[in-house]
Amino acid sequence: MERFVEKELLKWKMQKHRVPLIVRGARQIGKTFVIEKFGKEYFKHFIKINFERDPKAESCFQSLNPTEILSALEIYTRQEIHAEETLLFLDEIQACPRALMALRYFKEELPHFHVIAAGSLLEFALKEEQFRMPVGRVEYLYMYPLCYAEYLQAQGERSLLKALKQCTTEKPLPQAGHERALESLRQYMAIGGMPEVIETFLSDKSYLNAQRLQARLLNTFRDDFGKYAKHLQHRYLELVFDKAPGLISELFKYVKIDPQLDPRPIREAVLMLVDAGILSPIYATAATGVPLISFANLKKLKLLFLDIGLVQRACRVDLQWILDHDLMLVNRGALAEQFVGQELLSLFSCYEKGKLYFWERNKPGSSAEIDYVINLEGRILPIEVKAGATGRLRSLKIFMKEKKVPLGIRISSAPLSFEDNILNVPLYMISEIPRLIHDV
Repeated sequence: MERFVEKELLKWKMQKHRVPLIVRGARQIGKTFVIEKFGKEYFKHFIKINFERDPKAESCFQSLNPTEILSALEIYTRQEIHAEETLLFLDEIQACPRALMALRYFKEELPHFHVIAAGSLLEFALKEEQFRMPVGRVEYLYMYPLCYAEYLQAQGERSLLKALKQCTTEKPLPQAGHERALESLRQYMAIGGMPEVIETFLSDKSYLNAQRLQARLLNTFRDDFGKYAKHLQHRYLELVFDKAPGLISELFKYVKIDPQLDPRPIREAVLMLVDAGILSPIYATAATGVPLISFANLKKLKLLFLDIGLVQRACRVDLQWILDHDLMLVNRGALAEQFVGQELLSLFSCYEKGKLYFWERNKPGSSAEIDYVINLEGRILPIEVKAGATGRLRSLKIFMKEKKVPLGIRISSAPLSFEDNILNVPLYMISEIPRLIHDV
């Protein structure tokens, strides 16, 4: 299964002044698979060390000298290492603090050597005193579940992908193509973007087996709680984890988790799940300028879950409803907002962690809310996820007038169009927004 991030790995390989790369992201999203595939396809020699499965490998990092480390690894793995032809992959590197520390010396002393590290729970390890990140001497690459375009590619829908990249507001997809894209999107919203689920579904076309896998993945994330929380915190993590999928699109309030509990450990549980990559915060912003974080209220937020397929499984959404009805209406529109959030995160450079915001105005008789506000190429873009006619976009028009923003975006299941400075983007074309905003 091909991932778009593979092109970025190849660019990294070709750089003259490369630094060690750390691939970040939640568990089970395909980090290890992508790196292994890359290593075997583009290098003559590929060496993988998983510090969780093979803790004895830590002995190879007693010295922080890269040359001595490679000599020790040659003996340990019984493989020859040739600098220009070898990729060294250090998986679950948070389990070996000295390996993490050694990365800085690879940059300084062996800059021509290719080394990639990955760590699903790296954020928690970095908070421990013994960890010292080699600032400026490593580069981060962020990964997420497969986006819709990657799913289409995995499905072999290359003609549809090509059509989506070529259509414009003046020449949108024909009705047959529009219906086909929506049908594939319904399937994606049921299956989600977790690689193992997609791979299984593509082989047997069984929604039931996909649901079983999704349930297993949810349990896997629960099993991970013990790796980054004390026993006392488990119930808070479980409460937030179990209730978050049902709170998507809503303003997050601690009382929605449990009105009887102290909000402080609930807040800590939310932050832990954000660090684990399971949740992404969407903060309120006044959107007065960029960066949007400068005008954000970090106490007011919504939550986005890791994957839409896991959301529908956790919420027990009727699959037939997803496959047969308007996607904007499923689960009161919450699934559509989850999908849009995931797709927007995939628009950001993989070398920065994507950040999403929303906007609201609380004035008596004139309240308004914008589902998403993003900074794309220095432009503030207000985005409404909304069914119905364009003329009803009251909040979007208020924002555009108040903030003097010349372009607004409405996302729905309607075809691509442009009217009254509002770009109407169908759900299946969110990945094309960077191109479309230059064409209108």
